[in-house]
Amino acid sequence: MGRTKAEIHPSMASQHTATAQAAQPLTLDGVTHSYGTGFAVDNVTLEVKGGELVALLGPSGCGKTTLLRIVAGFISQTNGKVIIGDRPIDVLPPNRREIGIVFQNYALFPHMTVAENIAYGLAARGESRAVQAERVAEMLATVRMEGFADRKPRQLSGGQQQRVALARALAIRPRILLLDEPFAALDKNLRLDMQIEIKRLQRQFALTAIMVTHDQDEAMSIADRIAVMSHGKIEQLGSPVEIYDEPATLFVNNFIGSSNLLKGRVEAVGSDGYRVALESGAVWTLAAKGRFEAGAPVLVSVRPEQMVLADEAAPDRLPVALKLSLPIGGALIHDATAAGGEDIKIAVPRRPGALSTGPGAAFAALAPHARPSLFPAASS
Repeated sequence: MGRTKAEIHPSMASQHTATAQAAQPLTLDGVTHSYGTGFAVDNVTLEVKGGELVALLGPSGCGKTTLLRIVAGFISQTNGKVIIGDRPIDVLPPNRREIGIVFQNYALFPHMTVAENIAYGLAARGESRAVQAERVAEMLATVRMEGFADRKPRQLSGGQQQRVALARALAIRPRILLLDEPFAALDKNLRLDMQIEIKRLQRQFALTAIMVTHDQDEAMSIADRIAVMSHGKIEQLGSPVEIYDEPATLFVNNFIGSSNLLKGRVEAVGSDGYRVALESGAVWTLAAKGRFEAGAPVLVSVRPEQMVLADEAAPDRLPVALKLSLPIGGALIHDATAAGGEDIKIAVPRRPGALSTGPGAAFAALAPHARPSLFPAASS
């Protein structure tokens, strides 16, 4: 039999166990921060469970970076509390909050070696040289950069610099890990590797973590839960699947993924859901969430992968004019216009060797088991 991880790296295994036992929740209790008469963060309450990674996702100016800086202690909130475990940390300076931070631009010291960068936080805390050397070696092994200790940041690739920044943040054994747009400076082909690496390390050390990003793919790929923010507030908090499949508001629906918005009116309300007549001609029965009365104008949101093309007309099929089809990776994306003038995108799995097709008439139908979302038309 092969050796266990504990036998190969006993110090790493013992640290992992200790950290897992010590994983503590992070609570934001009514946190507000104002600039003049406006609110950058507006009464945000959020609990990040011990060992959980929550992504703060939203457009520029939504308050997510301000919230991260409040947790780190770089700015003081106007109202509310930041609590780790059961201990408020608002009065503590940044260097006493036991928080590790990975910045968007890595923020490595260019005149220091990799080993010196990783040891910086330990030295600032007064750790002995022996402890520093042991921890640096451990962190280099953790991020798989054992042979790079004596290099300077300029001698590293972007992905390697990101690993060093992670190692420096982990070296102090933080109670909370903050990730500020951690993949923004990386080339696209490196992002997936680093997403996997960060998730691996976050799980290995059972770290409670918050990641700030405006990239929905990043949030969907590695977060346990996502807090979608707009105008300083959390619009919805849930798992990536919940956020994508059951958006609570039209803003969340439009910000996460791609969707087709079709105008319609509720014809009837029954035990099986809402019977909706679309302006483009089809009639759909939708088991959607929400409370709508007969006659209410609504917007039906359908994800591109929730639709398929058909050749024949039917009451529940939407007449569309097919403009073009594009093979994108493993999907074939059909671009079409509905009879009511709405632009429609339909995504279907692409068969090997399938080519894009030209314009023509067709009918769009709901895919089996599709569950479109329903919103009040007035909220558009």
